[in-house]
Amino acid sequence: MPCWAQSMHEVRRIVWVYSILIGTRTRARRKTDTMAKKAKTARSSDSEANSEKVKLGKNKKKSRKAKKGKPDGKASGQAEVLSSEMVFEGALFRVSRDRLIEPGGKEAVRDVVRHNGSAVILAVDNSKDKKDPWIVMERQYRHAANRFLWEVPAGKLEPGEDPLEGAKRELEEETGYRAKKWSELVEYYASPGFLGESMKVFLAEGLVAGDARPEDDELIEMRLVKLSELLKSIEKGEIMDGKTLSSVLLYARRLGNKRSR
Repeated sequence: MPCWAQSMHEVRRIVWVYSILIGTRTRARRKTDTMAKKAKTARSSDSEANSEKVKLGKNKKKSRKAKKGKPDGKASGQAEVLSSEMVFEGALFRVSRDRLIEPGGKEAVRDVVRHNGSAVILAVDNSKDKKDPWIVMERQYRHAANRFLWEVPAGKLEPGEDPLEGAKRELEEETGYRAKKWSELVEYYASPGFLGESMKVFLAEGLVAGDARPEDDELIEMRLVKLSELLKSIEKGEIMDGKTLSSVLLYARRLGNKRSR
């Protein structure tokens, strides 16, 4: 074979090899681009899915927050009493068994302790110290609690008795004090699940000392306690009477609000 022919043959061979290499690289590049596109699409799908999950989570949180809001007040009014039976009657209270339809439409049978209500007196002597006044407290044995308790004065109202007049009567009978100034502090139900007793708390100020006239079955120890000391006793858990906790803490809060104005 002539030299020039052999040279042409080598050139053709080199061109052929080069074309094969170029084709292989092109196919590899196309494959890489295709895989990259698929990966990008997958990431986009995952991102959208996560976004939907986040939105769903936020919606659930909003839904839960809505459920934690104020009552919607759909059920209102009073129960329809179908029948009522007096199952016990004593000197202080009576118990009735009522069959009724509640405002929500549910039929139920409820045993209720019926009571005329009570007057509670937070008697305060602030003549010497308005920021830390003296509070009239009583200590007496409570068989239901099986212990002695420190309490503010209180007593049962007579049928049809005006609560304020009952408060004045109880304060004077139990402690001997009379008050020049009276005002309503709060009214509440101690245990409305079964007890119909309403407790009306009065703030008595401008105290005038006198002679106590407790009932025959009452053995009462009376003491004046600084508000600051009484609050410390409450924090220590030494005051366990509900009406005392409610009235003293509310009064202390109102007194603090007046100081901050």
